[in-house]
Amino acid sequence: MSEHLSHWRIPALSLRWWPVFRRNLLVWRKLALPSLIGNIAEPLIWLVAFGYGMGALVGSVRLAGAEVPYILFLASGSICMSAMNAASFEALYSAFSRMHVQRTWDGIMNAPVSLDDIVLAEMLWAAYKAIFTVTAILLVMLALGISYSPKLLVAWVVLAAAGVTFSCIALIFNALAKGYDFFTYYFTLFLTPMMFLSGVFFPREQLPQVVRAVSEWLPLTSAVELVRPMFMDRWPDDALQHLLVLAAYAVAAFWAALALTRRRFAA
Repeated sequence: MSEHLSHWRIPALSLRWWPVFRRNLLVWRKLALPSLIGNIAEPLIWLVAFGYGMGALVGSVRLAGAEVPYILFLASGSICMSAMNAASFEALYSAFSRMHVQRTWDGIMNAPVSLDDIVLAEMLWAAYKAIFTVTAILLVMLALGISYSPKLLVAWVVLAAAGVTFSCIALIFNALAKGYDFFTYYFTLFLTPMMFLSGVFFPREQLPQVVRAVSEWLPLTSAVELVRPMFMDRWPDDALQHLLVLAAYAVAAFWAALALTRRRFAA
């Protein structure tokens, strides 16, 4: 019992996460261009197909008492979804490869680097990949003239925070996985429903009241509720609540991911 509780001790973090992060960066630089294309192709396809295709049929949606072009509505939601997906893929498939398949983590721990620092580095690296992805998508959106609001600079910071949050959550499933197939549960049972419940594709007002009440506390909902108003050049309502939701998910998920990873390596 005491050994089990020891896995949940306070994280022992130091600046030794930086060499691990830098190692991932140096390896990734060799594949930066294919990685960029792979990360931004799908969200841009969503944007073009639904934004311009369905947007021509829908025209605009009513949001907070204002008529919003559907392309703007979709773009502001899909970029949050892109941050979620980019962080999740990196913290799942890539991190699992380094941890379990390639045994890179075992090699790193032969140096004076603790497991806690490795998990922190993996979380920050996955968040960096999310930031890199959303930055590229945001530049494309600017080129398409979807929004020119100066508040997009603040939205970029929020998207970075969302990347941190979803990196932490994904690392929980990384610690539990026995193989790559395990991640299907995470995408099918968690990420996919959240995409449809968080107001990415249509206003949450269309949802039944009970479902809407649940969706209010999803991390992707908080990201969308913070980012979308800034695409419309206005500040979000209840910003503190949504920031606290993202922070609470990030802190709780990182602690849980670290405890489960410690247990895995102690076995």
